[in-house]
Amino acid sequence: MARPLLNLLAIALALAALLIAPAAGAFCGFYAARGDARLFNDASKVVMVRDEDRTVITMVSDFAGEAREFAMVVPAPEVLAREQIRVVEAAIIDHLDAYTAPRLVEYFDPDPCLPLPLPSSCPNCMSVSDSAPPAVEDSLGVTVEAEYTVGEYDIAILSAAESDGLVTWLDRNGYAMPENAGPVLAGYIDMGMKFFVARVNLAEHAAAGGGVLRPLQIAFESDDFMLPIRLGMVNARGLQDLILLTLTRTGRVETENYAVSRMPTGQEIPVYVRDRFGETYKAIFAEAVRREGGAAVMLEYAWDMAWCDPCAADPLSQHELQELGVSWAGAGAAPDVFVTRLHARYDAARFPEDLRLRVTSERENFQGRYVLRHPFTAAASCPAGRNYQAGLAGRFEREAALLAGLTGWKLDAIRNEMRAAGITPDGDAWWERLWPR
Repeated sequence: MARPLLNLLAIALALAALLIAPAAGAFCGFYAARGDARLFNDASKVVMVRDEDRTVITMVSDFAGEAREFAMVVPAPEVLAREQIRVVEAAIIDHLDAYTAPRLVEYFDPDPCLPLPLPSSCPNCMSVSDSAPPAVEDSLGVTVEAEYTVGEYDIAILSAAESDGLVTWLDRNGYAMPENAGPVLAGYIDMGMKFFVARVNLAEHAAAGGGVLRPLQIAFESDDFMLPIRLGMVNARGLQDLILLTLTRTGRVETENYAVSRMPTGQEIPVYVRDRFGETYKAIFAEAVRREGGAAVMLEYAWDMAWCDPCAADPLSQHELQELGVSWAGAGAAPDVFVTRLHARYDAARFPEDLRLRVTSERENFQGRYVLRHPFTAAASCPAGRNYQAGLAGRFEREAALLAGLTGWKLDAIRNEMRAAGITPDGDAWWERLWPR
């Protein structure tokens, strides 16, 4: 009986992990400090390290279901040896996701009647420290080039002469391919790609304590720097989200064949968003993509990992960077690592090609950053204090209008949320006087 597949990454070297059941349930909880990939229920995460012609890809599964039902098919540029495949701990990818995530920054207005303090130089900065001979199914044109057990996964590396034979082989061996996969597979076969096929080894998974499947990582050398996404879209239902995190020595990573747009950043928005940043950032992202035509590649973060300001999480340690494939992250000084976070929302109609990537020398820092300024709410009877309070109405209105523009939400609804936040200083209902009901 054929086993279904999870639509694993909807990407990653075309991660055709092809779906058994709906992915995990609804977003739960709030992320007041950052907006990470967990805000997007169908988001896949991929980490790519690129150094000259060497690529290391770590593929994160959001699989929800029985381990025996998990399987995936990934086009790869070569026959991978056992030492080119490993598993890594999911916590490392979660750490990188948190470090690069869009974030809120909070400031608190000082007493307008007191002298301004001398500015700090940089208060938020943080420094970082052997296989059997190939087996051929002649009638299908499929060759099993190698087979390995890696961690909790059984892995086979396949080559194929034509897509119909590959689809038949996969179906016979328990990999239920979606309809219309043949033409996409044919394109990868014409490119000379091999196929990395994985399923869970239930005995190894149980011996490791069960639980969440660890990310799989592959390393190889290739002149092409690309991320196939077409196979993962064959059975996709609507738009898909991809969080692509890249690490290089040189600078920012961009997509060559699709324009990269920057997320809006730096705006001051109403303070009530602090406890609702999850839904707010989702709306900001959706509105930014809508303005790009409904599908887009958006830059959310680009930074030298030697420091951060502000830090949504600590920078990764040298050990964590090495686990992700940063081979130049040796002991001693902070490694020269530039991290880029791209967030793609795409479908087959508007993204008909795989993502072709390039490493640039651009090292300008960028982050999706949203600012909360809490008003000073105690008594302030000096002339400067009265001027400060007189200017709050206009400031609040500007913040509401900015949030409406960022999210597409109704301005009146935002005003009501701001009123409901109850910012009313000691007995002086200046809020109600500014915005009468």
